[in-house]
Amino acid sequence: MTDVLRRGRASLAFSFFAQGATFALLVTRIPAIQDRYGVSDALLPAFLAAVPILAGVGSVTTEQLVKRIRPSRLLRWSQPVVLLALLGVGSGDRLVELAVALGAFGLAVGALDASMNMLGVSLQRAYGRSIMLGFHATYSLGGIVGASLAWVGAHWHLSLFVSYLPVVLVLLPAAFVGSRWYVDGVAASGLEADAGTGGDVDAGAGKGQAESGALVFRLLLPLCLVMTFAYIGDSTVSNWSAKYLQDVLGSSEQLATVPYNVYMVMTLVGRAVGDFGVRRFGAVAVVRLGAVVAALGFAVVAVAPGAWVGMLGFTLLGLGLCVLVPQTFAAAGRLFPGASDAAIARLNIFNYVGFLIGSPLVGALGDAWNYRGAMLVPMVLVLATLGYARSFAPEPDRYGDGHERPRTADVGRGSNGL
Repeated sequence: MTDVLRRGRASLAFSFFAQGATFALLVTRIPAIQDRYGVSDALLPAFLAAVPILAGVGSVTTEQLVKRIRPSRLLRWSQPVVLLALLGVGSGDRLVELAVALGAFGLAVGALDASMNMLGVSLQRAYGRSIMLGFHATYSLGGIVGASLAWVGAHWHLSLFVSYLPVVLVLLPAAFVGSRWYVDGVAASGLEADAGTGGDVDAGAGKGQAESGALVFRLLLPLCLVMTFAYIGDSTVSNWSAKYLQDVLGSSEQLATVPYNVYMVMTLVGRAVGDFGVRRFGAVAVVRLGAVVAALGFAVVAVAPGAWVGMLGFTLLGLGLCVLVPQTFAAAGRLFPGASDAAIARLNIFNYVGFLIGSPLVGALGDAWNYRGAMLVPMVLVLATLGYARSFAPEPDRYGDGHERPRTADVGRGSNGL
C-alpha cells in the first residue's frame, strides 16, 4: 500500500471517529436540550424525527451531487457543518433556533454519512481486503468518547454550550486538516487511487445510474432491507434498553444506564476484529454469524429473568449487530463497482428508515402487548437477514486480474426473498 492510501485511511478513520463523538454528544444530552428550549414531551418526537428525515434528504441530495462533485469534497465541507450545528444546538435559547440548528445538523449528517462510506468503499477496493469494519469501529469509539464527555457535562451540570465548545474546537480544525488526505476516485483496477490533487469520482458512476436506475434499486433492495433491519435493532437498544432493564427486569436506575454502554463497547470490539473474520471466512459467513448472534441477544433479552441476564442479551446484540451495517455498505460497493457512490447514497437512506421505524415499533408493541414480546419482533427481522446473506457474496476471480466480482445473479434472487 502506498503512503497516499495509508494517509487516506487514517484521515477517514478520524472522520468516522469525529462523527461518532458528535452524534453521541447530541443524542445523549436530549433531556438537557429539552429543558434548555422548553420543548414539551408532545413536541419532542417531532424534533427528534426531523433529524433522520432531513438526513435522508441529505443522502438523496448527495447521490445527485456526486455526479458533479467528488465525495471527498462533500465530506470536507459537511463535517464542519455538522460540528457547527452541534454548537448551534448548545448556544440558542428559542425554539426557532433549535429548529434551524437541528435542520442543518440533519441535512449535513446525511451528506456526511453517505460520503464517508463512499470513501470507505473506494479505499477498501484499493486495499483489496476488508477494512470497512475498522472505519465503523472508530465510529463506535467516537460514540463511547462522546457519551463519556456528555456524562461529564451532565455530572458537573455544565451548560450545553460549555460541554460542546471544547469538543468542536478540537475536532473542527483536526477534521479540516485531515481532509487534505482523503482518497477517492479509485481506478477500475482497484489498485490505484487519485488523492490529494482531487481525483474524479468513478467514471462510470453517473452513466450507470442514468442507464438503469430502476434496475439498480431492484438489485440493491436486499441490502436496503438488511440495513433497515439492522437499524431497527440498533434503535431498539438505544431507545429502550434502559427502560426495559428498569421497568421490565426490575433493575435500579443506575444499573439501567449500563446496557447501552455495554452495547457500544461490544460494537467496538466486534468491529475491531470483524475485518479479520471477513478476510478469513468471507463476508457471507460473518453476516450470517452476526445475524444469529444478534437474534440470540434479542431472545435472551426477551426471556431474561433478571437484569444481569438481560445485560448478557444486550452484550450479544452489540457483537451481532455491529457487523451488518459496514458489510452492507461494502456489498453495495462490490455489487455496483461503476456506480458505487450512487448505490451507497441510496442505501444510506435506509439507515434513517430503520431508525425511524425501530423506536415507535417497539413502543407501540410494548403498550399494546408487552415489552418482552416486543423484543421478538426485531429478533425476527434480524433473522430475516439470513435470507439475504448471499447478497454479500463475491464471485471467484474468473477474469484473471486478481479481483472478485459481485454475484449479481445471487443478488437478483435475494431481492425476490430467497
